[in-house]
Amino acid sequence: MKQTFTFILISLISISLFSQVDTTTNKTSKIWKNLKYDAKVGLKSVGYSLARPIHWKRDNFLTAGGIIAGTGLLYLSDREAQNYFVKQGKDAPDIIKDFGWYFGSPQNFFMVSAGVYGFGLLTDNEKVRRTGILIISSATTTGIFQSISKTVVGRARPDTGDRDDFEPFSSKPGFHSFPSGHSILSFSMAHAIAKQFDSLWVKAGIYTVGSIAPISRLWANAHWLSDVGLSMALSIVVVDSIDNFMNKNNYYEYSKPNTISWRFSAGLGTIGLVGTF
Repeated sequence: MKQTFTFILISLISISLFSQVDTTTNKTSKIWKNLKYDAKVGLKSVGYSLARPIHWKRDNFLTAGGIIAGTGLLYLSDREAQNYFVKQGKDAPDIIKDFGWYFGSPQNFFMVSAGVYGFGLLTDNEKVRRTGILIISSATTTGIFQSISKTVVGRARPDTGDRDDFEPFSSKPGFHSFPSGHSILSFSMAHAIAKQFDSLWVKAGIYTVGSIAPISRLWANAHWLSDVGLSMALSIVVVDSIDNFMNKNNYYEYSKPNTISWRFSAGLGTIGLVGTF
């Protein structure tokens, strides 16, 4: 009887240990499977967004024209906006200015993005995984664009020269103003995250946080208003494009909230974003 009891006890312990090993193995296997899947989706998304201009249709050209026209209007008001924001920046709280700088810097941005995606991966949360891939792929696309544009355009920063000073293909940091990298990264993340929520109040809060970096760059006299305006417009277009691409191909199947469709509105003395929901 004693021998039988001992055998049963050893058997139960062995089954428990092997079950734990098997569970851990299955979880690790699923993590790697999801990681490889998400990496493929991310690469396809970046490739799609970079090649998208080749397949543009009438509406796409109208959107591009609206962005160009809007950027042109902002360009005309760059000097006046510079004076206004620099004055504001003197009284702005240091904690907000510091947050804008650190949140929009590439190294911190990608740490946060990796954290968002990593959380979704380890917890097997498909919605968070998708959001992380949307942020990273959008930032990669816009990052490629802004890196090329900064060098090719060679626009002087406000603290370096005048609005109309350009040195194309310059290697000087003072002539890498157009567009704003901090603004692109921070607003890409804000827009990608805001699209995951239904509540307009939550969306407004997220967009407010995402706007801190662009505004802080104006306070710091590091960018012109047209630099920041183009950056935010580009972020919206790229995030929406990749989000639609993911939805169209059903890469992720969780229930998605209603989204806001953004379009640009420009008129005599006015420019803005109009959201339809």
